[in-house]
Amino acid sequence: MTIMFNNIPPSPLDGDPGNARVRFHELNAGYPGRPVLRQLSSEIPALAMTALVGPNGSGKSTLLGVLAGVITATSGQLRYAKGSPPAFVPQRGAVGDALPLTARQTVEMGRWGERGLWRRLTRQDRAAVDHAMERLGVTGLGARQLGELSGGQRQRVLIAQGLAQQSDLLLLDEPTTGLDPEARERITALLTALVADGTTVVQATHDLEAARSADACLLLSDGRLVADGPPAQVLTPQALSRIWQPA
Repeated sequence: MTIMFNNIPPSPLDGDPGNARVRFHELNAGYPGRPVLRQLSSEIPALAMTALVGPNGSGKSTLLGVLAGVITATSGQLRYAKGSPPAFVPQRGAVGDALPLTARQTVEMGRWGERGLWRRLTRQDRAAVDHAMERLGVTGLGARQLGELSGGQRQRVLIAQGLAQQSDLLLLDEPTTGLDPEARERITALLTALVADGTTVVQATHDLEAARSADACLLLSDGRLVADGPPAQVLTPQALSRIWQPA
């Protein structure tokens, strides 16, 4: 599927996407009076873990939002290889603690796109929810209120919500931020296992250790792409020192 903005003419990206799950070309996006992404051209490899890395304000969350379809680019081209619509897991802080939702109800929200808000879940929907919760190790938390969970538990519930959408493209915004080392390692291992099972995973992260364990990396600064490719080639001391200036 190809999405073009502002009548940008077709480019060579309209051909066979090859090993790319998503490709974007000269992508611009932002908010009224505040441009964020500037002329981004790159790709997300299929069946791999891609890390979006950069300081605050670099455009990581905006790029995820564009890929997820919740933010509309102002110009450029976005192409998806054949597959299901992406599943988007926002930052933990984007889901209010005050919402009267149990962990299971939170995961069930992942079926709303397929079933609709007011229709009862089918047996297949419940099976998808059961599988997602089992995969993330949160079945035993099903009856607990979301706001009562620890940071790591809550993050696993939100990832289970994304997994319940049964998409082959999972987008996560800072999935390990604010978690203790054990929780970070557990979630990183879970995401690696999802890739091994056929899911393309994209995560925005400040965690350079997690980024270095990814298959591919996009390094952003001030809404521009600084470098992309294997983490060992992208996350060099020289590149990182250029975009993270000392205070």
